[in-house]
Amino acid sequence: MRIKVSFESQGHRLSGALETPASDIRCYALFAHCFTCGKDVAAASRISRALTRLGIAVLRFDFTGLGSSDGDFANTNFSSNIEDLIAAADYLRREHQAPALLIGHSLGGAAVLAMAELVPESQAVVTIGAPHDASVIARQFSASLAQIEKDGEADVKMGARTFKIKKQFLDDVDRYRGMPMANLKKALLIMHSPIDEMISIGEAEKIYKDAMHPKSFVSLDSADHLLSRKADAEYAASVIAAWADRYLPKVQSTAPTLSEGQVQVEEKNHQFTVHVHSDSHHWLADEPLAVGGDNMGPDPYEHLLAALGACTVMTLRMYAERKEWPLEHIAVRLSHHREHGQDCKDCTDKDTAIEVIERNISLKGDLSDEQRQRLLEIANKCPVHRTLHSELRVRSQLS
Repeated sequence: MRIKVSFESQGHRLSGALETPASDIRCYALFAHCFTCGKDVAAASRISRALTRLGIAVLRFDFTGLGSSDGDFANTNFSSNIEDLIAAADYLRREHQAPALLIGHSLGGAAVLAMAELVPESQAVVTIGAPHDASVIARQFSASLAQIEKDGEADVKMGARTFKIKKQFLDDVDRYRGMPMANLKKALLIMHSPIDEMISIGEAEKIYKDAMHPKSFVSLDSADHLLSRKADAEYAASVIAAWADRYLPKVQSTAPTLSEGQVQVEEKNHQFTVHVHSDSHHWLADEPLAVGGDNMGPDPYEHLLAALGACTVMTLRMYAERKEWPLEHIAVRLSHHREHGQDCKDCTDKDTAIEVIERNISLKGDLSDEQRQRLLEIANKCPVHRTLHSELRVRSQLS
């Protein structure tokens, strides 16, 4: 689930997004995006979502003057980025739990290295395409350096956007020549592409050389600097999670012990969101936003339709396989509504409201009309269909 958050930093209100897993939260991570990017840049979004599937909640935010955050980017610098990260870590510590994992992309990687020792709870740090010296970032607008020195500022085009860069920014990054590796005292993973055209892989070599153990390096092979390909971002996330496993706290599972065939449903947020556990699976159920839910999972009737739909598909597949019929693909679309008995052609009682499930079955394959008709008959014999049409009783008691 993605939650919009905000917090104060240096007198400005910063906008962030907290991605949380559907399962138990193992720990929190803080993600620092690349220079002039925003929290929703593809790499940050994809890595965050991939980590949540592994039980890690991730906070990413727009630095001052970027995206939805307040402030003027022209007045920011590397030092202010570090202050923003410290404020983000304080927010997590105050509202949830201090970040155990710090991740930084490009200049954000240099920033997390610079501020990591100020987050004593953090156990591991990851850099992606990061420079050893923050001043390296000035190479991205080297053509404007003379104008910046002369006029004190210049409009610099970065990608498709133009940003005002002031001399104070250059003076500030020049102070950060080499990150304080000796004081890191945390596990470090360095990820870098050998074909990175914005930040040379030589920067990763310098970071690795200066860092103390435990330290690791992983090549991102053919990835570009921004990890713009989904596969590269997904790969980076999977490596981060696997590497960090030994350094991060183990999740304390609250899953109940259930027998095969049992399901337990319990509240998650004491509103509409609920945990659903079976003997080997866990997911969420919820209500839509329109009725006051958080839309974190299917609603109860969607679960009911899914049960009938899944049973229908499985039953048809088993029957077709047994008959060796050329059934290539099955799709079932279902909906639920209520009809007055007078409007229901199959209803015997015309004076009551009737619950109706519409089930549209699509069969792909070189099937005869007789085979298709037989499969439609079989659909009505799937176990869930029979349960819904039987005299069903629900027995309830207090535990």
